[in-house]
Amino acid sequence: MTTMKKEKYEEKGNCESASAEQKSNVANESKAANAADNPAEVKLEEQQAGKEASEQAEEKCNKESGKLEEVTKRCEELNDKYLRLAADFDNYRRKSAQARIDLISTASEEVIKGLLPVLDDCQRALEALKNSSDADSAKEGTELIFNKLMTFLKSKGLESIEAIGKELDTDFHEAVAQFPTQDESKKNRIIDVTQQGYTLNGKVIRYAKVVVGI
Repeated sequence: MTTMKKEKYEEKGNCESASAEQKSNVANESKAANAADNPAEVKLEEQQAGKEASEQAEEKCNKESGKLEEVTKRCEELNDKYLRLAADFDNYRRKSAQARIDLISTASEEVIKGLLPVLDDCQRALEALKNSSDADSAKEGTELIFNKLMTFLKSKGLESIEAIGKELDTDFHEAVAQFPTQDESKKNRIIDVTQQGYTLNGKVIRYAKVVVGI
């Protein structure tokens, strides 16, 4: 009796399982039939799925593009800073090199400046002796000292500033007086030098004090 009930239950379960499988197959066949009958609906679903995938890809691309822009901007900022630092260093190096050159070329500037009054005395002595006919030997001796001293100073880079007959140039001359003149060729030009000016290796170390004709 128990065996018969068990067989009946098993048979019933098998029937129910077969019935469920049959229903699933029928549903799938119905769905496939509906898809076949409605291709437009299937196409719409595919388009919708494709659109969603495209939007997701676009969103991801925008995020990556934003990150790339940030990195590019940062690289440009760093490159700009590097170029500025390189330019500043190059300017510093040039200025330092020029400062060393100036230091070397004008290292004896103070010594030579100290000798300028001696040079002035020699010039004044020569001027005084020009009109003295009985002091030829003194004149020659003074000229010898002056020329020797001037030769030495020139070897160190000292040069006299030309002034007589030149137009006033404030880069080299200092006008200490104006003097009326009837000679048109001397007007607005230097007609006398009260103190000689000098340059040392191209740098003015004393301006020439001059008188300008008006």
